[in-house]
Amino acid sequence: MEYRNIGDSEINASVIAFGAWAAGGWMWGSTDRKDAVEAIVAAYEVGVTTIDTAPIYGQGASEEIVGEALKDIPRDKTQILTKYGMRWDLEKGDFAFHSKKNNGEEIEIYKYAGKESIIYECEQSLKRLGTDYIDLYQIHWPDSTTPLDETFEAVVQLMEQGKVRYAGVCNYNAQLMAEAEKTVPLVSNQIPFSMVNRGVEEETIPYCIKHNKAVLAYSPLERGLLTGKIKPGYEFQEGDHRASHPHFQPDFIERTNVLLERIKPLADDKAVTLAQLVLRWTIERPGITIALAGARNAHQSVQNAKAMDFNISQEEIDFINAVVDAF
Repeated sequence: MEYRNIGDSEINASVIAFGAWAAGGWMWGSTDRKDAVEAIVAAYEVGVTTIDTAPIYGQGASEEIVGEALKDIPRDKTQILTKYGMRWDLEKGDFAFHSKKNNGEEIEIYKYAGKESIIYECEQSLKRLGTDYIDLYQIHWPDSTTPLDETFEAVVQLMEQGKVRYAGVCNYNAQLMAEAEKTVPLVSNQIPFSMVNRGVEEETIPYCIKHNKAVLAYSPLERGLLTGKIKPGYEFQEGDHRASHPHFQPDFIERTNVLLERIKPLADDKAVTLAQLVLRWTIERPGITIALAGARNAHQSVQNAKAMDFNISQEEIDFINAVVDAF
């Protein structure tokens, strides 16, 4: 495994991080807690020390699963990244969308980052995670109803209290990052990035490179699409959000599989999976610091970590880049 500092912080993160959204089950058609805990522990054993979660993932379930896993792995050798600013138990802020809990109960999700809400959310996260500090605390989505200085003054307060080590953002553009920095020093931005979703390379990633902010790439495997296992007509479990996602419609799946077929000979030559080759390419991309890879069992999480077990030359990267550019 390779490790990189998140921005100018002292967080030395594994370049393949454990993304715990799917582990929480919500929007992925259920979860098996035992499998999810085992996935985190197995990942740690092969060098994945960085775990990213959020309260909204399973309405607390994902953080609880991470907390359970932390009983079996040393807290001082792991980096816990979580988020705030998405409430399912409070009707305040920007309405985000309708959803359902894992048990089928209907809920409404709001993007809200008021000061009192952040202080409350942090306390709840610490309890669920079973820890007394969070390494990186990230706003999950922008909230247009709350002034940025109010939001980030709350985070500064948590940092002063020792409950949070560093501040980051998710899904922020360059302008919002610059605005937030007037109140709190940011070390990172967690944004969607994959071979078939590269919009952030236009403005946000160049800004992060210029200002030494880490880029935490989420959905680098495009929610499983870039594993090569999804074909047109694929049947999703009930409650799996991918069924209605634009990237999982037949035309997009077909185009993506053409791309994967072109790079598959390289994967075969290295005796690695398509997913491993995709993850390896992702963390070699300019500006990308770490890639968040989800897993629902130990086998998947270990396979993700093995993306760092082989070498890739500049010539091979250039070849993949040419295929991706033609997408």
